[in-house]
Amino acid sequence: MDKPLFSWPRLPAPPAWWLDELRNRVVLLLNHVLQQEPEARARLRRQAGKRITVRAPTLLPAAWQAAVGDALRLQVTAAGLLALARDAVPDDLTLTLQEPSPLALLQRALAADKPAVAIAGDVQLAAEVAWLIDHVRWDVEEDLARLVGDALAHTWVQAGRRLAQALRTHVLPRVRALAERAARAPARGPAPSSGAGA
Repeated sequence: MDKPLFSWPRLPAPPAWWLDELRNRVVLLLNHVLQQEPEARARLRRQAGKRITVRAPTLLPAAWQAAVGDALRLQVTAAGLLALARDAVPDDLTLTLQEPSPLALLQRALAADKPAVAIAGDVQLAAEVAWLIDHVRWDVEEDLARLVGDALAHTWVQAGRRLAQALRTHVLPRVRALAERAARAPARGPAPSSGAGA
């Protein structure tokens, strides 16, 4: 049996309020990005009331999944934004991240690839979500400029881009090589005893 390249350590589940707050922050970030794109909100307004579940089974430690599950349940609002869906109404669309580990997701991100996602449900809603994924981008530099000014924001974003490029160029190939080497390596059993007596 192949051992995964990454496995979460045994982390205790955080308090439920903390995970709820984390979900709230994710929704706030998504809405912040959507508010900068009128076309995105117009497309989502046509899907108002529909529900989307995003599952990422390998991104959370097992104890966290046991406490709250691995899904982020969202509802499209009449304003073309997103809200947490808290009731048990069936979902219209389910997106399931297919990456085997957080490390694999990071590798894809560094390679500027989209993660593998399984899609099930409403075809029209799926088409709108696919459009959002392809066309909506967070303008980090603009948001930073509001906090620290244009020049410093531009400098920080450029430094971040150079770092990402360096990771893609130098680190990612090494990580891939290590992953391939680990996949090809035979399983190691316990070390043989030397037979030297006491």
